[in-house]
Amino acid sequence: MTYSEEVFTFGCGGEALLGILARPAQPHSVGVVVVVGGPQYRAGSHRQFVQLARALAEAGYPVLRFDVRGMGDATGTFAGFEGLSDDIGSAIDELHKRAPGLERVILWGLCDGASAALLYLDERGGDARVAGLCLANPWVRSPQTQARTQLKHYYARRLLDRAFWAKLLRGQVALGAAGELLRKVGTATRGALEAGAAQTVAMPFGQRMGRAWHRFDGRILLLLSGQDYTAKEFLQTLADDPHWRAADRHPGLERVDLPQADHTFSGRQATMAVQEQSASWMVAAESPLGGGALSTRADLSVEDTHATP
Repeated sequence: MTYSEEVFTFGCGGEALLGILARPAQPHSVGVVVVVGGPQYRAGSHRQFVQLARALAEAGYPVLRFDVRGMGDATGTFAGFEGLSDDIGSAIDELHKRAPGLERVILWGLCDGASAALLYLDERGGDARVAGLCLANPWVRSPQTQARTQLKHYYARRLLDRAFWAKLLRGQVALGAAGELLRKVGTATRGALEAGAAQTVAMPFGQRMGRAWHRFDGRILLLLSGQDYTAKEFLQTLADDPHWRAADRHPGLERVDLPQADHTFSGRQATMAVQEQSASWMVAAESPLGGGALSTRADLSVEDTHATP
């Protein structure tokens, strides 16, 4: 389907945000707002959001990507991914204004953009206009999650490596490395002990994300890269944090694993896989989530599903 692109500015908190709308000739009733967490601007790493917006527009979905305050060509001061709720709300308002016939929207975010989308819903107590969330490698990092992930995916391999023990017995392992391992164990253990403790300060952002996830009654597409510690930390959080308990059983969840993809899905094959998965999921996202829906999981090998030209 053919589409056009429109460049404009719109307001948020007295500042001017720059947006680009990819408008299909015959649009569907569901559109997409691409949430950029930062610090980066509307194009994304290796122009991935440009390509994503155009691919979804070709499939018939209007897509708005935009610069949040203080980034790219927007005015104002960047508030960090935890402070983007007003920017996201303004972008949803603007997309509805510029896309007649639009009924609901999808929030599409990578890394802390995915985090910002969930934090928006948590801060606003939900938004009836949001039909679905496409969350790619959501950012939930804390010192505890980072330590647990490194212990599981790096240090565990080292401890099972015979060459490591041979070096240790020969005195070839630096004391600093051993000390670092002990510090990681301490940090991870401290986090486990604190996870169930009563909160006396503001709830950490990762826990607020979990609360929004559980309360959201729409569809969720979860895209996870196999070659990415951010994705591994997210999965570790699902396993360890009581605020994320049973998150993988959300009735609207569809999970897609891309084993060979890196954090930003760089490379043509990974980029195409994300575009195709997003477009196919959008078809289901146009329909309200019915009762009894089952979570589905896919495990895609990029090399197997996309031939190299």
